[in-house]
This record gives sequence, C-alpha cells and structure tokens, in this order.
Amino acid sequence: MRFATYSHAGETFYGAATEAGMIALNDVFPRWPTLFDVVINGGLSALEATAQTRSVTHTDVTYEMVLPNARRILCVGVNFPDRNAEYKDGSEQPKYMSLFPRFASGFTGHDQPLIRPPESHMLDYEGEVAIVIGKVGRRIAEADAYDHIAALTLCNEGTIRDWVRHAKFNVTQGKNWDRSASMGPWLVPFSDARQLDEARILTRVNGELRQDDTLSRMMHPIRREIAYISTFMALQPGDIIVTGTPTGSGARLDPPQFLKPGDVVEVEVNGIGTLRNTVEDEVT
Repeated sequence: MRFATYSHAGETFYGAATEAGMIALNDVFPRWPTLFDVVINGGLSALEATAQTRSVTHTDVTYEMVLPNARRILCVGVNFPDRNAEYKDGSEQPKYMSLFPRFASGFTGHDQPLIRPPESHMLDYEGEVAIVIGKVGRRIAEADAYDHIAALTLCNEGTIRDWVRHAKFNVTQGKNWDRSASMGPWLVPFSDARQLDEARILTRVNGELRQDDTLSRMMHPIRREIAYISTFMALQPGDIIVTGTPTGSGARLDPPQFLKPGDVVEVEVNGIGTLRNTVEDEVT
C-alpha cells in the first residue's frame, strides 16, 4: 500500500493512494495530525488496516512533499562508481561517504513544478531512492540496518549547480533553494530487502532516458549508510536519508543540459513508482 500527503479544496490530508483516488485517513487518527506523526509513532500498519475498510474520498488532489514537516534530511553524494568518474579528478573510490543536509522547504510534491530561481538557470536533476527511518538507533550494525527502515520514497534531488561552488568545503547553498527538488509521490512501507537490493533507478527528461543504474552498484550501500550515519548521530523515526544518484545528471553531459521551463522530469524505481515534475521559473 502507498501513503501520501495531499491537499484538496484548500485542506491538507494524508491517506492511501489507489488507482481510483485517495482514501483519507487523518480523520481516523486525530492523535497523528500528519503523516510524519504516523511514521514517528510506528503507525503505518494501522493506516493499512484502516484503508482496507474505507472507500475513496478524493479524486481531484494535489500531491504535497510526502513528509513536509520532516526534521532531518541527509543526502549521500557521489555514491555510484560512474558518478565518481564523472569528476575526472583521478580519485579512487572514497573510503567514507560524502554527506550534506537538505531542508523540507527545498522540496515540492509529485506533479508539482520544480522552481528555477532568477539568480541561476543551472537547475539540475538527480533521481534517487530515499529511505525513511522508523526505529531509533545509534551505532547500528550493517547487518541490522534494514530493521530501522519504515518506508521508501523517491527523490529528485534538484541542484543549482553553480551555487554548490560558492564555497570551498560545502554544497549546502546549491542544495536548498526553495522548491528546487521533489519527494514522493508516496511512502511505500518497507518489508523486504529485495525492495532495495533489486531496485533500479531510471530518470527521464522529456521522455529521454538520462540516468539508469541499480542500487546494488552503490559504492556505499544503504546498509553502510545507516551504519555510518548512526555512528555520529542517533537516527530517529522520521529521519530521511537520500541515498545517492547515478551518473547522467545534466551538468555532466557534453554540452551540459540544465532544466528549463516546460521540461518534464520523471524518476522511476521498480516497486516504488514514478515521481514526475515539470519546471517553472520563480515568480518574483
């Protein structure tokens, strides 16, 4: 089952996404006002049981960022071999992973536009799988890492490329423009290692395949990501880890091809779904 945050007629809801429409569930669980509250209280199984007894309530909806009040979002950079080679600096596979934070304000929802700011037209795409933590843990062993995942979702980790070069040691500026990225469309509860171990990321721009790789080729697999991050901070339910993007982003093409208004970007992963966004210029 799939659970989304969405709006309808000026109100925000969460519920189960079906082919026929949304089954609103927040009215059944007033103690959990948002989908984030559901996750941090281990309530996804309760949502699933309730959704099976209810009918579709909304068909005309606007998808929102799936966890718009997420407190901590950590992203793993340069995590595929071909992506490392794109930098053409002769470096070997790094011993440790690169990490940077993103904030929920930088994300929009499925079928919503990514916003290109007037300060830069170097808006780029990065298709990724994101994991949502469901169980607290510190110094988690790799063998136990999957036990701490509550759900999976998709991310287009949109980046303003020239702004990641404004400083020597960080990329935070270029990674946190409002609504420059997207996350969703929904959460898929995690129950089987094959959901990650057999996952394949495809990213298309205007129907053209730009990224195509499997999570099994990550330099730092998701089990290691969880173990490493939990070494220096206790992972909490509701934390999101954006796990890394394959080669093929627009900045690395020859010539570079950045996103422009009217483009359509689709990130697809088997077993999770497709995250689709258009592109618009910011209205100032």
